[in-house]
Amino acid sequence: MKVQRIFGFQGSLNFNSPQEQFSRYYQRFEQSDLGKIHGAIPWDELVKALGLRPSKKGPLSIFSPKGKIALMFLKNYSGCSDKRLIDQVNSNIDYQFFCDVYLGAEHRLTNYKIVSEIRCELGRRLDIDKLQGVLGSHWKGWMDQTDCMLTDATCYESEVRYPTNQKLLWESADWSYGQLKVICKYLKVKLPRTKYLKWKERYFAYSRKRKRTIKERRVLTRSLLMLVKKLNTALDQLERGHDFEMPKRYYKRRKTIKTIYRQQHQLFTTGEKPKNRIVSIHKDYLRPIVRGKEIKSVEFGAKVNKIQIDGISFIEHISFDAFNEGTRFKSSVYLSQDYMGKQVKIVGADAIYATNKNRKFATGRKIRTDFKRKGRASKHEVHRKQLAAMITKERASRLEGSFGNEKEHYHLKKIKARTKQTEILWIFFGIHTANALQIGYRMARDELQKAA
Repeated sequence: MKVQRIFGFQGSLNFNSPQEQFSRYYQRFEQSDLGKIHGAIPWDELVKALGLRPSKKGPLSIFSPKGKIALMFLKNYSGCSDKRLIDQVNSNIDYQFFCDVYLGAEHRLTNYKIVSEIRCELGRRLDIDKLQGVLGSHWKGWMDQTDCMLTDATCYESEVRYPTNQKLLWESADWSYGQLKVICKYLKVKLPRTKYLKWKERYFAYSRKRKRTIKERRVLTRSLLMLVKKLNTALDQLERGHDFEMPKRYYKRRKTIKTIYRQQHQLFTTGEKPKNRIVSIHKDYLRPIVRGKEIKSVEFGAKVNKIQIDGISFIEHISFDAFNEGTRFKSSVYLSQDYMGKQVKIVGADAIYATNKNRKFATGRKIRTDFKRKGRASKHEVHRKQLAAMITKERASRLEGSFGNEKEHYHLKKIKARTKQTEILWIFFGIHTANALQIGYRMARDELQKAA
């Protein structure tokens, strides 16, 4: 029997050597999807590009430089939380092979925060252009039609509650009051009167309502603005009148809350929407990204302009501020040529890229596009329409399909990273985990053809 039930299994002596057992398990690992991803990644080049060195002391010494990078790929492949990922590494021999670590039957990893520590370390070292250059040069041997490129933009959302003015002001007041209590207790001074408890009850009563009138919203917003101002003033007086030092994140959060107060006060008094509007006190780098979709008109996360060559996606530009992807057409073409070493001849792009400047650039370089024609039709209009229809179909199915594939299957639907650097790292590894699996399938197919 190939598979045996535990209750019917009887112990037996295994006369295979440890090396033979290891090779059997490793052969099984190589045949899996995880093994295909492992075989498609140029580990040594990535380690060199990131400048990683083996750690000699502490928890990080458990994983080698290759293992640290592998753990990030594994995070997006498995879709697990950090704690769940460490549990899987403890119990799954394939995960241990992938991460270049063997725990055996005696040892278990218990510090699940090591995943976050590695993520922060790699986030500080991440250079997207350099790493994608390494991956592109390694993968282009398994890529066809490298002179054809597709481009489009999408938003990878962060894990934040939907922000409203009242929620944002209340979170600012709640955090400020908590810091005020701690500082007053440390300095042994009397806590200033702020009416915080009164407005806490009123805010919770407001939040429990299913329908809120404009008048209720206006009254609560005005009161919360006054409360935040009073708390900021009390904290400023304590900072000026007493000698104490707080962590750097305290002063950063205080600066963020003061900016939120100015923006919300301007919006409440004048009705004008402020620039660089902050939507979260914990992630002050997030901005509203207006997408114009029927389901989600506004998204909060990183906007990414991607290029795709033969089904393999690369990040051309990533930003947490809204930008017009139509201005990234020229740089996308140059990036594709840098990675593939071949001049681009065909480009598929959305209608937002079809500006006069981009049309002129494409015409000057003899690049065929699926842009809607302007002016008179040429004698080759029938062939132009056929080519444009093929390019549009490829872009709509392959490129836009990759957005949903990455979000649904590679842990990019709601990104739970806590800092800007780690969120960018999360997106980078999610996109290239999907790429590595595609390249792994192609490598396995070529090996079968050679064997045949």
